[in-house]
Formats: sequence, C-alpha cells, structure tokens
Amino acid sequence: MTKAGKIITILLWIIIIISAVLIVSLMASISDNAADPAMGGWINTNLIWSYILLILGAGFALLFSVFHMITDIRAAKKGLMALVFVGAIVLIAYLFASDEIPQFIGVQKYIDNGTLTPVIAKWIDTGLIITYILLGLAILSIAFSSVSRLFK
Repeated sequence: MTKAGKIITILLWIIIIISAVLIVSLMASISDNAADPAMGGWINTNLIWSYILLILGAGFALLFSVFHMITDIRAAKKGLMALVFVGAIVLIAYLFASDEIPQFIGVQKYIDNGTLTPVIAKWIDTGLIITYILLGLAILSIAFSSVSRLFK
C-alpha cells in the first residue's frame, strides 16, 4: 500500500470511530422527555457531524471529478456532452411547462400563504415533464437494446 493509501485508510478509520462514538452517545442519552437538554445536545452534535461529512464528501467528489476531467480529456468531453444533453432536456421541459396553478381541493390555502405561486407551478411542471422525458428515453433505450440484439 502506498503512503497516500495508508493516510486515507487512517483518516477513514478516524471518521468511523468518531461516528461510532457520536451514535453510541446519542443512543445512550435517549430519554422519554423530549425537552431533555442532554439528548438535544447529542442530536445537534450528530446533525453537525453529518453536515460536516456531507460537505466533505461533496467537496471531495467535486474536487476529484475536476481532477479527473483535467487528466482525462476524452472523459471530460463525454461528461460535458452528457451535461449539455441534460441541460437541453431541462430547457425543453421548461419551455413546454405551464405556469398555470392547478385547481384542486385545498389549493387556495397554498395560494393564500404564498407556498404555491406561478413560478413554483412552472418549476413543478418542468420537473414532471423532465420525468416523463427521461422515462420515455429509458423505455426507448430498453426497446432499442432488445431489438439491436436480434440483429447481431
């Protein structure tokens, strides 16, 4: 194992140990009293630790993907083409989306408190259309792969 591999292994074991200690401490402080300050403190500590791990994980994922893109230009081209494809699907879905607020029982409550606006309705419709497009593409790709195997 290389020196970098040993360092990463040690760091991962440290993260596992810290996580285990925090989880055991949280489990030990659970009580029936919801206002127990000790339990609330351990919940906050565990949440902060999970946020730290999430941010570190996302940061390292972005850092290594950029590093991989720089070192492998062919993979970078494929990744950028995929990103452009996803952007095109989002743009098409956004252009077809309607900003009309649907009428259903109880919708007025959401309109009155500002939760549902025409902008939000348009983005919801965009998300639905994106889902429909991706579902259609998935079905077409499954059908195409099945048919293409027949001609091989």
